[in-house]
Amino acid sequence: PDTNTLYWGTGNPGPDWNGDVRKGDNLFSDCLIALDPDTGTKKWHFQYTPHDEHDWDSTQTPTLVDAMVKGQPRKMVVLANRNSFYYALDRVTGKFIAGRPYVKQTWSSGLDEAGRPMQLPNTSPSVEGTLVWPSLGGGSNWYSATFSPKTNLYYVNVKEMAGIYHKGDAEYKAGAFFNGGGQREYKDEDPYGAVRALEVDSGQLRWEYKLHSPSHAGLMSTAGGLVFGSSGSSFFALGAEKGELLWRFEAGGGIIANPITYLSEGQQYVAISS
Repeated sequence: PDTNTLYWGTGNPGPDWNGDVRKGDNLFSDCLIALDPDTGTKKWHFQYTPHDEHDWDSTQTPTLVDAMVKGQPRKMVVLANRNSFYYALDRVTGKFIAGRPYVKQTWSSGLDEAGRPMQLPNTSPSVEGTLVWPSLGGGSNWYSATFSPKTNLYYVNVKEMAGIYHKGDAEYKAGAFFNGGGQREYKDEDPYGAVRALEVDSGQLRWEYKLHSPSHAGLMSTAGGLVFGSSGSSFFALGAEKGELLWRFEAGGGIIANPITYLSEGQQYVAISS
C-alpha cells in the first residue's frame, strides 16, 4: 500500500524446452512485474530467467520485507525462484540487491551485478538429454515461503533434485501440447527436501531441517518463534532461530497445503488441510 504497487509473477515461455523458435530474452516471461493497480501501467520488471528453456516459471509467492542491507534500511521484495536462486530486489525501483543459489544448481556460473544469470554452456535441453540441477520442479515452487521480522530470516521448503531435459519438436499443432520436449528423472541420486532458513538480505544459509523426501507444502512463521511446515502426512513446528524440531502431528493423509493461524475467543489456533 505504501507504494501503491501490485507485484505479479509470470509464467514460462513456450514451447518450454525448445528455444530455437523464440530467440532473445522472451519478455515478459519468467518476470516479476510491478504494476500500478489503478491503471495497470507497468512500473518496472525484473526477469529471473531470460530465454528460459527449463520450464522454470516465476509464479512463486513474493514476500515484501523491510530490512537493513549493509547498514541501510531497504524496502525489498524477495523470492526463492524456481530456477534455484534466491533474489532480493528493491521493491520501489526493481533494482537487484542480492542473490545466490539456495539449492544445488549446475546451469549458471552465478548472477551478474544486475542479477542476470550467466548460463553455462551445454546446459540447454538436447535430443539425447542434458542433466541439470535443479529439476523441472525447481528448487522450490508455488507453495508459500515465509519471513519473520523477529529473526530476519526467510524460510523456504526446498527440493534437491536433478532432471534430464530433452529437446523435441517445436512445431505448433492446434489442440496439441506445445512443449518442445520434456524431462525424465535422474535415477542416480536420492532426492530429498529441506526447510531452509536464509538471511533475508543476502540469501546466505543459516540452518536447514532435512526432510526424507521433497515436500510440496507451504510454511508459516509466527511471533511465538515457530515455523510450521509439513512433510508427507506429518505436520510439524520448528524453532525459528535454530530449526530444531519442537512438535509434530501425524495427520493421516498427505499434506500439500499452506498452514494458517487465526484467533477465536481469545485462543490462537493453527490449521492445516490434509
